[in-house]
Amino acid sequence: MSSHKMRRLAIITTHPIQYYAPLFQLLQQRNYIAIKVFYTWGQSALPKHDPGFGKAIAWDIPLLDGYPYEFMENTSAQPGSHHGKGIVNPTLIPGITDWHPDAILVFGWLYDSHLKAMRHFKNKIPVLFRGDSTLLDEKPGIKSLLRFAFLRWVYRFADYALYPGSNNKAYFKKYGFSEEQLIFAPHAVDNERFAASRTDEAQILRAQLGLTTDDVLILYAGKFEEKKAPALLVDAFIELQNPNCHLLMVGNGQLENALKQSAAGKPNIHFMDFQNQTYMPVLYQACDLFCLPSKGPNETWGLAVNEAMASNKAILVSNKVGCAVDLVHHGQNGAIFNSGDKGSLLKALKTLTGQKTILTALGKNSGEKIKDWNFTKIAEAIEYLAAKPKN
Repeated sequence: MSSHKMRRLAIITTHPIQYYAPLFQLLQQRNYIAIKVFYTWGQSALPKHDPGFGKAIAWDIPLLDGYPYEFMENTSAQPGSHHGKGIVNPTLIPGITDWHPDAILVFGWLYDSHLKAMRHFKNKIPVLFRGDSTLLDEKPGIKSLLRFAFLRWVYRFADYALYPGSNNKAYFKKYGFSEEQLIFAPHAVDNERFAASRTDEAQILRAQLGLTTDDVLILYAGKFEEKKAPALLVDAFIELQNPNCHLLMVGNGQLENALKQSAAGKPNIHFMDFQNQTYMPVLYQACDLFCLPSKGPNETWGLAVNEAMASNKAILVSNKVGCAVDLVHHGQNGAIFNSGDKGSLLKALKTLTGQKTILTALGKNSGEKIKDWNFTKIAEAIEYLAAKPKN
């Protein structure tokens, strides 16, 4: 490296999560740029109550190790990431200014202090933006026109956007970004952690569920909420009427009782409570097919699909799942069905569960494809933008 000082990147995000911590750790390890993460929700975000799961969630993998960070005081009367006024940080802009960054990276503009920071630093230092919204749920009308005008205004305060996939890129283009301002930075999970063999535990789980080696296990793992459409999967599975097929529903949430009632008396449908991060690879490795049936709105990506693919599994998703167009290809590693259409889902289930050997081959293709969707690619994109000279 040359003798000029290392460029500094301030990162603004609400709270530590399992999908970003490995990226921050990697940026720190690579040592091409200096980073500091400013967490805006405040210290109270650990552990946080997750309304979707209906319980407090404290992740069991380290989220604050290996990189510099600071929790900013959040003075919101109702702190939280579910509404714009839930993140209010009077000391954020002064705190970042004192650190003297060469660029800032903002995760999400919705929050009061995030948008204020974008507006404050625009034209002072480059403002990088990361979000994953899509146009999948857009409906025409007056609201849409107002939203169009508002979002064009918001994104004037960003110099570059890091997009994770095709649907998000289309969204950024609609709201004013040029091709030159858009940099691909794939959504990623810790591929190695999900690929590392947990075969013994997976076999124990299959045995506990009463499966033979030849049986096919379909897995749903996520919140039991309307947006994810777990009821559609349960209903379609019941109609599948395949004695060699089992369905494992993992999670908690408001639909839990209704789902269990629908599945009552069906020995091939199994339920497990929410499982933490260290056990998730076992669940994926025990299944033959992972299904995310979401109808939205706002299934902007679906990182569980990355996790299942890293575990070498075939994938079945609806066309309202943001990652579908980039990660799932008919006949290569799974299938895409029409959101909300039980017939379409049932047809895909019949085709995919017909032969277990086919699922194994599709799963291998998943594992190969997801190798390129990794944290290194995101780190390289961030480093590239952070090192660009100011216009």
